[in-house]
Formats: sequence, C-alpha cells, structure tokens
Amino acid sequence: MQPDSRYEATDRAWPPLPARTALTVIKLAPDGSEVARYPGTLRNGALPKPWILVEARWTNRRLNLDGLVFSPGDTLWEFFSPREWFNVFAVHAPNGTPRGWYANVTYPIQLNQCADPPILTWHDLYLDIILLPDGHLVVRDEDELITSRLEASDPALYARILATKDELLRRASTREFPFSEPKVSRGA
Repeated sequence: MQPDSRYEATDRAWPPLPARTALTVIKLAPDGSEVARYPGTLRNGALPKPWILVEARWTNRRLNLDGLVFSPGDTLWEFFSPREWFNVFAVHAPNGTPRGWYANVTYPIQLNQCADPPILTWHDLYLDIILLPDGHLVVRDEDELITSRLEASDPALYARILATKDELLRRASTREFPFSEPKVSRGA
C-alpha cells in the first residue's frame, strides 16, 4: 500500500477556519475504503500549532474498548494535525467527566477547505492506543498490523507505524498533549 502525495506530512498549518465551523469528518480504513462519516464542529482552545480541535458526538451503540466506554451522547474532542501521523480523541461523558483517550496511528490528516462544509479526512493505519484516566495504557490491533504483512510489503511504512506507536505511548505516559485536558472555550 503506497500512499499518494496527499498523505505527506506538511510543515505548514492549515489556513485558519473560524470557531464553530461545521465540518464533515471521514475515516478511511487502512485499505482506503470509507468506514465512517460524521459531523463535527471546530472549537477554539489553547492548542499547540498546527493542531485543531473538532467536537463530535458519539451516536453509535455503547462500546467498551479495553475499559474505555463510548456511550451515545458522549462528547469527543478530536485533535488533528497536518504534521503528525496520529490523531487523538478525548472522550467525555455527557456530564463532562473524562472517560479517557483513544489515539489512532494515521497518515497525516487532510483538510479540504474548498468543500462545503469543509471535509477532514483521516486514514487509519491499524494501531490504536487507549489511555484511561487512571493511567492504564492499552495498545490495540497489533494483530491487524501483523496480518497486513506491511513489514514485508512496505517496510518503511511499517517502521513509521511502529515509531508513531512509540511516540503515542511516550506522550500518553507523560500526559503530554494531546493526552491532557486543554483549555477549550465552551461557547466558541
């Protein structure tokens, strides 16, 4: 699986969009097929550049993924960057209580601001990290990465995925952004 040039990380930040901009978020599976499409809203927050924060609501059935519960009505603060090979979702119960973080190893995120509404696309790359509020860490889907046979077919991408997993584990274990609670404007 060779990504096209759309998936190259960029040192540039995305042109700014106003807070409360409605977005369509699209998740692609490792094979490039679309597996989810959902609405989100851009939020203001004290974020390092070039990160953006998209707020979304969990509308699917209740899931318990290694202790991280997703329930209908939960708020997800989804952190995306054009530079990084991952995204992170902070999951909050409807009353605002943090449930934990779910991180995805991905190709660098794409944002099409010419679409109406703008479209943010993230392309999953097998591995996921869960961080629970008590500090418990879980690596998910290592079996999927092994089954993909990327180690033989695309050793460079395989190495990138493992390096990104290690970076996520480092950030999660030290509660480094985006595994922390940023200051987010509730009304903006």
